[in-house]
Amino acid sequence: MPTIEVNDIEVCYESFGPDDAPPLLLVMGLGAQMTLWSPGFVSELLDRGFRVIRFDNRDVGLSSKTAGDPPDVMALYAKSLAGEPVDAPYTLSTMADDAVGLLDALDIPAAHVVGASMGGMIVQTMAIEHSDRMLSMTSIMSTTGANDVGQPDPEAIGALLAPPATNREDAIASSVTTTRIISGSLFDESEARARAAEAYDRCFHPAGPAFQIAAIAATGDRTEGLRGVDLPTLVIHGREDPLVTLSGGEATAAAVPGADLLVLGKMGHDVPRQYWDRVADAISGLALSTVD
Repeated sequence: MPTIEVNDIEVCYESFGPDDAPPLLLVMGLGAQMTLWSPGFVSELLDRGFRVIRFDNRDVGLSSKTAGDPPDVMALYAKSLAGEPVDAPYTLSTMADDAVGLLDALDIPAAHVVGASMGGMIVQTMAIEHSDRMLSMTSIMSTTGANDVGQPDPEAIGALLAPPATNREDAIASSVTTTRIISGSLFDESEARARAAEAYDRCFHPAGPAFQIAAIAATGDRTEGLRGVDLPTLVIHGREDPLVTLSGGEATAAAVPGADLLVLGKMGHDVPRQYWDRVADAISGLALSTVD
């Protein structure tokens, strides 16, 4: 997988499909490598005529890592809930700049952009700050950053903020447990275990999520910024999502003028294979709406 210099860091990325097809940039969520965008889901998008680009955010996978000790995530979470300011090495604006910088490096003037979870937050920030680089926005299982919407169930946030594992066996087991808690009724243990093993063997960097959580906490509420977004927008959310609960997606769709909301009844905090075709159809339909 190639890496490319973007905003003074190295970003690892992959591009699939013909260079002259409509570009679609996939932005992954907290602590998740680009490989969590399943090849099967990428194939669904390729079948609908896109050039698909996925990449590792900073502090995950094979992209650059932040130096120094990671922040105290429990303290960050408490400050965020209390509405107190949070100091962080970077914010979601920095991560949005990384995504735009990747488009620059690939000579792509504008793209359809799809983000999942924290990736949805990054995509929303791109729409607020770099709307000229986007053809459409799709925010999946994400939220606005407001403290009164999208808040996780206690079991889900407990799993997310648990101390990281220190070896391969424990890391895989912990990942499977967390995935079981957040994925809803379509959880597939064998698939979760295979994903966890792939992620560990590609790059195990337990400090990364703490820096990304700090970026989320330091960025705050995007609701007012989203009210000024003038882009074709689709919000997708699972009714069974316990990590970013449905009100987060509803608030996102309500904030962006003209946004469409697609609620999938058995989806949790995941894009399971049972919904790949429906999600790909919805993204494709949004993209087609932008064609004159």
